Amino acid sequence: MEFTGMVPIVLGTIALLWQTALVGYTFALAGNAADEAARAGAVSGAGACQAAAARTVNGSWSASAACGESGDLYTATVTMNMPVLFPGFDVPVPVNGTAAVASEEVDLP
Repeated sequence: MEFTGMVPIVLGTIALLWQTALVGYTFALAGNAADEAARAGAVSGAGACQAAAARTVNGSWSASAACGESGDLYTATVTMNMPVLFPGFDVPVPVNGTAAVASEEVDLP
């Protein structure tokens, strides 16, 4: 009888912990994608920036990147939606990752 009463509480706790892990992983993934996108954009431009963000975030995750120069820095902001219980089932709560890298000008011979 006690076991039956505790099952919903245990399952609810497991679901809450899993959701917390997904939220943390989404923030980490957005930050990493922004780092990669900013590095690629600083060397090769906006097209490479957005491609690097898309390449870094794969599978059921989706991301959009906003890239551009801001003074001497090349910035990238990656926006992802928050998943609920599993990736691919997203709610419209944005998670942003932002990174900036010193702009580089490559002189080819």
